[in-house]
Amino acid sequence: MAVLVSMGGFIFGYDTGQISGFLGMPTFQERFGQFNHHTGEFYFSNVRTGLIVGLLSIGTLTGALVAAPLADFIGRKWSIFAWCIVFHVGNIVQIAASEHKWYEVMMGRWTLGLSVGALSLLVPMYMAETAPYHIRGALISCYQLFITLGIFIAACINYGTQKNYHDTTQWRVPMGIGFLWPLILGIGILFFPETPRYAYRKGRVEEAKQTMLKVYGVPENHWSVYHEMEEIKLKLEAESSGRSFLGDYIAMFSAPKMAYRIAIGMCLQMFQQLTGANYFFYYGTLIFKGVSINPFVTQLILNGINFGVTFIGLYLIEHYGRRKSLIAGSLWMFICFLIFASVGHFALDRADPTTTPHASIALICFACFFILGFATTWGPMIWTIMSEIYPSQYRAKAMSLATASNWFWNFLLAFFTSFITSDIDFRYGYVFAACNFMGGLIVFFFVVEGRGRTLEEIDTMYLEGVLAWESDKWEAPTLETMRNQSMAGQRAVDAETANESANNSTESRRNDPEKDGEPATN
Repeated sequence: MAVLVSMGGFIFGYDTGQISGFLGMPTFQERFGQFNHHTGEFYFSNVRTGLIVGLLSIGTLTGALVAAPLADFIGRKWSIFAWCIVFHVGNIVQIAASEHKWYEVMMGRWTLGLSVGALSLLVPMYMAETAPYHIRGALISCYQLFITLGIFIAACINYGTQKNYHDTTQWRVPMGIGFLWPLILGIGILFFPETPRYAYRKGRVEEAKQTMLKVYGVPENHWSVYHEMEEIKLKLEAESSGRSFLGDYIAMFSAPKMAYRIAIGMCLQMFQQLTGANYFFYYGTLIFKGVSINPFVTQLILNGINFGVTFIGLYLIEHYGRRKSLIAGSLWMFICFLIFASVGHFALDRADPTTTPHASIALICFACFFILGFATTWGPMIWTIMSEIYPSQYRAKAMSLATASNWFWNFLLAFFTSFITSDIDFRYGYVFAACNFMGGLIVFFFVVEGRGRTLEEIDTMYLEGVLAWESDKWEAPTLETMRNQSMAGQRAVDAETANESANNSTESRRNDPEKDGEPATN
């Protein structure tokens, strides 16, 4: 399940990695760039670069929002299949773009973004609703692992094509290979079951139970499955239903602690972008173009490290927890960006970097150190937390808002980075350093520890207002306690409904006296 479903992350990573290389390929510049009459070379303006790179993020934002109601309507499994088809449409538009019509590439990337954004919502959700609680964090983190693998594979293919070909094959081959990944995911997901929590909510209780028995690898009537099924049942009984689509969205913000949790999810996804990781991945070949090492080789180094060290994150999340790992990662990245920005601005000769080889090497080293911190903490773990903190009734909708926040800030960085770096050069790193520090504070004060907890237990922690820094010590209530709370909550809802009904009846009689057997007066 982890390998197949995480192909949704691979699709995103592969697209991210390939566009970074395309911007530095001569044939891509000649076909879609602008001609500089003074130098006799083709180039991409800041606006054109920002739109080609950033329109993917606008598509992903839209896709994430649209995917939520679709996932609630047709299910997580069939949604994944449908969005794989959308990716193929976008790739066809992109690869068939006519000469000098750069906007066709831009629109192809927007269509790709619809699929990538939807999958960025669906993949962590599918994992969270299916995985056993004791390895849920590691499984969801595989989404980020496959993003890094996709970026690395794209960088390898870009390096090979730009070195061995001197026509449109340089970039059309990487694009063509991109058809393979959604094909694997789209066909493969057909052989997997629907998530147990979605199936249970649709009344398919036995199907949900059989799926959980399979993923836990236990025999019939095992305590772990019984306990989790009971928790799902009690949470479902406590929910309100029968609202319209829009009514459910409105009710989500007034539900207990939901506005608070939505704000946490959106902030965490924002700060994941503001760590500065995509500063390297989107513009890596351009950032290091001036240093004395081949920029494509530099990208290979960064992306290889990004993929390799993400495996460490799979270990950290289940052995040291979410909170400690994220706070440590924030401090690590804060220090790395301070040094990176200082060396780049004060020590590097930006006019001729070959005169300052030590500064060039230091830049690449601290970029690698930064990626070590990001890929082991904020890269994979934010997707895990986003998948854990919402109740089943609102999970798709709330996750779509958090994911949309990620893609919104992704677009802002993709579009404006080229403008900002041209004005303030490496001092841009100080902005990311400050954001990393702020991200650590948000985790400390607001994010509860979800390691070793079921999704229903995490929901209870937020409902009870458990302090984030004391969440490690919290003990989950027994099933009997939860059952009594559920019954009490249901009685309160029934009483409120009865009162509303009585009030409506009284109001109706007041407006129509004949209903009380009294004659109407003219």
